[in-house]
Amino acid sequence: VQLQASGGGLVQPGGSLRLSCVASGSIFSIDNMGWYRQAPGKQRELVADITSGGSATYASSVKGRFTISRDNAKNTVSLQMNSLKPEDTAVYYCYVVSGNKSWGQGTLVTVSS
Repeated sequence: VQLQASGGGLVQPGGSLRLSCVASGSIFSIDNMGWYRQAPGKQRELVADITSGGSATYASSVKGRFTISRDNAKNTVSLQMNSLKPEDTAVYYCYVVSGNKSWGQGTLVTVSS
């Protein structure tokens, strides 16, 4: 399974970004999909996860600001990020669970004025 993430960039505090991740390759079925992030000098943390049935969980730090969604027909997972804060600055990694856990290459989100 290969994952291609897109949508990162530079945004001002209070702004929005949408990350997307497309899975391709030999995929029979996908269970959970989601996003982690890793800020400079910090451990990777789970941002959001969504099950095949659409149930989502979020880190407390992003709840109410971020929304995860998926398109099962297109094997994509997206993360809508609103009201961004400087502490959201990180490299964001998408993942899918299809037997094993596969990772995308990471996309940088920088929140700064």
